Amino acid sequence: MTLQQVLARPRTRAFRGAGYLSRAQSSSCLSKTEELFLDAAEYGNIPEVRRTLEEFPELNINCANYMGQNALQLAVANEHLEVTRLLLSKKDLARIGDALLLAISKGYTRIVEDVLSHQAFADGQRLTNSPSQAGTHDDFFAYDEDGTRFSHDITPIILASQCHEYEIVQTLLMKGARIERPHDYFCQCRICNGHQRQDSFSHSQSRINAYKGLASPAYLSLSNEEPVMAALELGNELAVLANIEKEFKNDYKKLSMQCKDFVVGLLDLCRNTEEVKAVLNGDTESCQSAETLRKQSLIRLKLAINYEVKKFVAHPNCQQQLLSIWYENVSGLRQQTTAVKVLLVLGVTAGLPVLSLACWIAPSSKLGKLMRGPFLTFVAHAASFMMFLCLLVLNAADRFAGTSLLPNMTIHDHPSKLFRMKTTSFTWMEILIMSWVIGKIWNECKDIWSQDLREYVSEPWNLLDFSILAIFMTSFIARLMAFWHAYSAQCYIDRHHADLSNGILPSDIQYFQLARINWMPSDPQLISEGLYAIAVVLSFSRIAYILPANESFGPLQISLGRTVKDIFKFMVIFITVFVAFMVGMFNLYSYYLGAKHNDAFTTLEESFKTLFWAIFGLSEVKSVVLNIDHKFIENIGYVLYGVYNIIMVIVLLNMLIAMFNSSFQEIEDDADVEWKFARAKLWFSYFEHGGTLPVPFNLLPSLTSIISLMLGIKAFLWNVPDSKNKQNSNGKEEIKKLRRQEDLTVETSLCPTHHQKIMNRLTKRYILKAQRDKDNGEVNEGELKEIKRDVSSLRDELLERGNQDLETLTKLIRQLGHVMHAQQK
Repeated sequence: MTLQQVLARPRTRAFRGAGYLSRAQSSSCLSKTEELFLDAAEYGNIPEVRRTLEEFPELNINCANYMGQNALQLAVANEHLEVTRLLLSKKDLARIGDALLLAISKGYTRIVEDVLSHQAFADGQRLTNSPSQAGTHDDFFAYDEDGTRFSHDITPIILASQCHEYEIVQTLLMKGARIERPHDYFCQCRICNGHQRQDSFSHSQSRINAYKGLASPAYLSLSNEEPVMAALELGNELAVLANIEKEFKNDYKKLSMQCKDFVVGLLDLCRNTEEVKAVLNGDTESCQSAETLRKQSLIRLKLAINYEVKKFVAHPNCQQQLLSIWYENVSGLRQQTTAVKVLLVLGVTAGLPVLSLACWIAPSSKLGKLMRGPFLTFVAHAASFMMFLCLLVLNAADRFAGTSLLPNMTIHDHPSKLFRMKTTSFTWMEILIMSWVIGKIWNECKDIWSQDLREYVSEPWNLLDFSILAIFMTSFIARLMAFWHAYSAQCYIDRHHADLSNGILPSDIQYFQLARINWMPSDPQLISEGLYAIAVVLSFSRIAYILPANESFGPLQISLGRTVKDIFKFMVIFITVFVAFMVGMFNLYSYYLGAKHNDAFTTLEESFKTLFWAIFGLSEVKSVVLNIDHKFIENIGYVLYGVYNIIMVIVLLNMLIAMFNSSFQEIEDDADVEWKFARAKLWFSYFEHGGTLPVPFNLLPSLTSIISLMLGIKAFLWNVPDSKNKQNSNGKEEIKKLRRQEDLTVETSLCPTHHQKIMNRLTKRYILKAQRDKDNGEVNEGELKEIKRDVSSLRDELLERGNQDLETLTKLIRQLGHVMHAQQK
């Protein structure tokens, strides 16, 4: 039997063992023609493919090899453009969607364009819906159960975005493809509930795949008119999801950082101040009034600060813009030396009352505009706060001058004056402190009114301010209650002075004549003094708020803030261990009160004190010794006390120190970015022009508010008779304004605004840079294989052309032989 006869025989189906990987479709036998056809498509043999398609019209063009790959997939996988075009010219092509995904994954732009031009993609809905959404079971897309490399929820636009193929993404967007944003994680709609019940893991994977496409720089830059805003919001959304979906935390954090890096990349490509302002401010051309423009200013920078995009805020382009705004109206001060700046700060501090009154009287004057600048506003508020701290120090020096624990009556006092009237009355310095506190409360109320309550509560410094003011006010109220009771007792004595000549007073009146050592523990004045001491300590801690303004103290303050967070984390374990040993030791020694060397562990209070000071080595070992012969209890006490010291001192405290070192090193490694971010956060709080006057001068009502109030009262009292006509005219003017705004929106939709042109310019630069970086990459193994395939395809074409030339030459020789033979006859 010859070889040709063997090849011509139909193949029988062989026994398949463990290596049987073929699909149901490819498990059937392949003819020799089909094998040659698949080989020609895989190796790019264009003449052989063309000849097979022409000579065998009944050929199954969708035949597949043992891996389930048909000719179109093999041609696309090996980047044979001409073979792909030949196959696309045929009808009834199967798995064309999988071929498209394969071309996208390999970045074959020309093949993608040819595949998209096929009639199968005439319906743009197929580019948007994934195979699971399509609800069909044709072979348009490939499925996981068929052994393919693509997930069932991958769409062409998602895959192109994940692969960062800018040209392909643009082509798909022009075709109408879009990435559908996933629903909220806690969404309870019918679709989400159905997917969760059917396959929760697949549902989570589909969400991640969609977010990978949405967070791609290619999709962000090409599908959004405002790529900066879209990237900031998406990055924050992904950061929130990282804390919700713990199982995919690293994936979401990586995507969030990808969005933040995209924003930083756009800012890095700015070449002038106009482009930097466009990135930071957004589209301000649509703002109709100066007030709206002021609120819209730096809106994206505010978002970046709220979302903690530190690299974006600390970028040199952003910092330079912030610096120019910070030294507004005093631009010459920026180039001055430190000594000049210190003298200016001292001058503003010394003349703060005069400057504040001048700004209150003439806010629109040159001095008023100068003081409304962010830098001088910061100096004025810092000077006011330092004055407040000085008042606290001075008040502590002479608060109880002339008083002691015992009654100290002098010859200048009225003989019937109570002792409490001397210690409870407010001094002039305490009245100044109260005015500062009330002014700060008014300032905080205006901040809450001007911004959202959530935004106010989310700032730790606001919570600290609220705590300080609440403690101060509680202290003052308790002090007023004590003063009111003492004053009532004094009034009783003044009214009944003649009746009390015998010196006998009622018990409730006599209490206010007692010395401090005889006061009740719940006395309002004692409570007031305790709360006042806490408020003073917290007030001095508030000075850390202004430290980020200095480059030397800023990183230190940030490290201290991070340390506080570490302490709160550590306290959970610390309190658990501490309470466990405190209760255990109390249960062990509670029956031995009076039978111990000291009273340690006999009560919960003593147990708490002993264990707390044991951390610092201030408790004795004799605290566990008994005076009676109960060695078992005493030995248990020794063991528990020793284990406590080992756990708390050796393990937990060293772990806390290691946490401090880690946090400090993390800040130190990126100290410049951390400091600039904290400084920008401080600066931004002073960019708002509200609350210019420092405390307590902000309690004075501004002349503008007084004039507007008087005009409002005048308009209310002087009711104009033709008010209806004015209302009609105002209504007509509002209609005209609305029409103008509609015309403006139509014009902006037809032609791009100046801001959109700037953003398009930045986006083009970003895409060109990304493509240039991609092209400058080293040649990898895949590219070498592509070169080999191209050479092989060229060899086949040359061989085909040589065969055609040989056949033509043979025909010519035959014709020449016939002619010569005819001539001989």
